[in-house]
Order: sequence, then structure tokens, then C-alpha cells
Amino acid sequence: RIAEQCRRYPDKVAVIASEGRLTYGELATRVATLAARLRELGVVPESIVAVCMPRGADELTALLAILTAGGAYVPLDPAQPLSRLCMIMEDARPQLLITSTDQL
Repeated sequence: RIAEQCRRYPDKVAVIASEGRLTYGELATRVATLAARLRELGVVPESIVAVCMPRGADELTALLAILTAGGAYVPLDPAQPLSRLCMIMEDARPQLLITSTDQL
């Protein structure tokens, strides 16, 4: 449904977050770019990708890109203790981790 909204209303605001606003068109471009990069890195259907980012436009972009590439995501709350995050990573064994530089 989000992809359909992106096609139908590319100039309408899709995301309002602390880092600013994104239109559906901008969101679609960001998602497509990251999804292509994920595929280059070997993400295929059913690949597991961990995401450790604060809520916002970048996290949404990452989640949608993973789904677009066919993968599944494991959300990691950056507010959790590092020991908890490590335990989740050991259990899920993701192929990749997407994070921002200030998170880990």
C-alpha cells in the first residue's frame, strides 16, 4: 500500500520526523536506493537484517527497503542495554546490521 501511495501522491508529505519531512516520492527514492544496495550485499527473500536505529525517517526507510529486497527485519531498540542487543543478535543471526553511527 505504501508503494501505491508513492506512485499516486509523490509530492504529498509521507513522513514527519525529527530529521524533517519526506514526500512519498522522496521516500520511494530512498527505499529503492537502499533496497538495491541490500540486494548487492546479498539480501534475498528470507534473509534476516537487523535494524538498530531510533524511530524516524531513516528507520522507516530501512524497514521498507529490507521488505522491498525480500528480507525480514529484526528491530533492535538502541535504548536497550548492549548485552540485550547482543543476545538478540546471537539468537537471530542476521546477515546484516543497519544502524546509524551514533547507535553502536
